[in-house]
Amino acid sequence: MIVFFIICVLTIALFALGFYLAKYSMTGHRQTLEEARAWQEGHYDLSWYDPLEKTDYTITSYDGYVLHAQFLKNPGDTNRCILISHGYTDNRFGALKYAYMYLEQGFNVIVYDLRGHGLNEPTFCTYSARERKDLLALIQDSRERFPKATTLFGIHGESLGAATSIAVLEEKPLIDFVVADCGFSEISSVLKGGLKGMHLPGFLVDVASICAKIRYGYSFSQMRPIDSLKDNQIPILFIHGAEDNFILPEHSEKMKAATKGYAELHLIEGAAHAMSVITDPEAYSEYVSTFLAAQFPDR
Repeated sequence: MIVFFIICVLTIALFALGFYLAKYSMTGHRQTLEEARAWQEGHYDLSWYDPLEKTDYTITSYDGYVLHAQFLKNPGDTNRCILISHGYTDNRFGALKYAYMYLEQGFNVIVYDLRGHGLNEPTFCTYSARERKDLLALIQDSRERFPKATTLFGIHGESLGAATSIAVLEEKPLIDFVVADCGFSEISSVLKGGLKGMHLPGFLVDVASICAKIRYGYSFSQMRPIDSLKDNQIPILFIHGAEDNFILPEHSEKMKAATKGYAELHLIEGAAHAMSVITDPEAYSEYVSTFLAAQFPDR
C-alpha cells in the first residue's frame, strides 16, 4: 500500500512538472515592440527605418486569428519582395536586422508579428505547427495585396521563423525561395538540450509533450519542420551561426540533407544563436546575393 502511494505521488509530481514545462516552453515572456526596437537600436544602425514608406495592415489566418503586418516599400522601382519571420519571444522589429540587406538588394520587405507576439492577441506557441498555416495565409495575402511587388517572392526566417519557413513548404506555397537562419529541424532535441544545461533529465521533455497535447492540443512530436522537406523542390539557403549552442548547426545540416530541391548551407564563424547577420553582415549579404543571382539570373 505504501509503495502504491509513493508511486501515485511520484506520478502526480512528474505530470505536474510536465504541465509546468509545457506551459513554460509554449507561453514564455514576449517582448513589446518598444523593447524589441530598443534592442535593435543598441546593436546596429536603424536610422534608415523611420523614413521608409510603410503600410500597416492585418490579415485573418485560417482559424480567424488576426495577424499584424507591415509592408516596407523599397525606394526604387522593384517587383521583388521578401516576407520575414522573426524568432520566438521577438516581434516584427526583430526582422529588421535582415530588412536593410534586402532593401539594398532591391526587395520590398514584409515584416509581421508571429502568432502570440507583438501586437497580436496573446496565445501559446506551437513551434511551427500553427505558425506555418499563418505564414501560408500571409503568403497568399501578399500575392493578392501586392501583385506587382511579388513577381520574385521569397521568405526568410530566423530561429522559430526559420522553422516556420521550412514547415510551410508542406503546404506547397507559391514562393520562389527560402532563406532559413538557425532554424530547428524538430523542437524536442532543443528542449532536451535546455534541460541538460540545467542538469535535468531529457525524458521530462517527453512527459511535457504529453502534457502539451492534453493542455494545448499539440505535442512536441508534431513540431518537426524537417518532415516538410521530403518532396520539396523550392531552393533553400540555410545559414547558421557556427557557435550556436542553443539550436545546434546540425539542425540546418540535417534539413539541407533532407530536402529534394537545391540547397546550400553556410556557417558564420564566431556567431551565436540568431547573431549571424550582426556578427558578419558582409558575408551574410554576400551569401544571400550569390544564392539569388545563381537561382534567378534573369529576375
